[in-house]
Amino acid sequence: MLIETGLPNQLHRGKVRDTYAINDNLLLMVATDRISAFDVVLPTGIPEKGKVLNRISNFWFEKTAHIVPNHLITLADSADAPALLAENPDLNGISGEMASQAMIVKRAERIDMECIVRGYITGSAWSEYRRQGTVSGKPMPEGLVEGMTFPEPLFTPTTKAEEGHDQNMSDQEVEDMVGAEMAQKLAEVSKAVYQFAHDYAKERGIILADTKMEFGMLDGELILIDELLTPDSSRFWDMEGYGPGKSQPNFDKQFVRDWLVDQGWDQEPPAPELPEDVVARTTERYKVAYRRLTGTEL
Repeated sequence: MLIETGLPNQLHRGKVRDTYAINDNLLLMVATDRISAFDVVLPTGIPEKGKVLNRISNFWFEKTAHIVPNHLITLADSADAPALLAENPDLNGISGEMASQAMIVKRAERIDMECIVRGYITGSAWSEYRRQGTVSGKPMPEGLVEGMTFPEPLFTPTTKAEEGHDQNMSDQEVEDMVGAEMAQKLAEVSKAVYQFAHDYAKERGIILADTKMEFGMLDGELILIDELLTPDSSRFWDMEGYGPGKSQPNFDKQFVRDWLVDQGWDQEPPAPELPEDVVARTTERYKVAYRRLTGTEL
């Protein structure tokens, strides 16, 4: 299990991903087996999780490249990778395990925003709606039930907090950050990627309830970065057993969130250790999502 990458000269340590510079234009991005919930990194890792995230992101980057370009160059265990990694002696000869959980990507200027698209009312959106009848501060119709589909997908961006909890952003705050034209483009592209993936997943018995994406700028062009449509960044529900008004059968980390809520944890660090059965069942759910969506075994 890969919790810490431990290579020298780390450029960035995220909740799950560790990033290293290969050169001025390329990065090595490693998906570890760390897991976060409610914006807190848990003390327990999930075996094979990083491999799933890496492989499923690769799958979706290739599938959605016709909608928007992305930062992917190649997986770090591909035949092309050693020649690229050789440009940074610190990365020469990384282990096979780490290579299987990493990708080589273009270096972009990150837009500091989580671009969230919601097709169904659940999670924090459902909590907010129950409290005040809004989602991301916008009024919603009365009578919505947990798990219901929205008439059309909602774009509900948040801040990208390095520590602590992400905060909802208003339309004006998004425009203030990136300008009106880019704000509109981010919303349109995010919803287009979501709709494509939603329709693709549905054919494979999975409902994509919501997802979050990150974007960057490279040579004046908007590109997708980080991860894409993984069980970490998305809610995947099993169509068999889906029904509004309840918690849905899922293939993502909702199982971990539910367990943490049942423990009465206040969602502030430190988080409790996960028991072995929760860890094992989470690994299995991630692998089922991968198998269903890609049609291949991990």
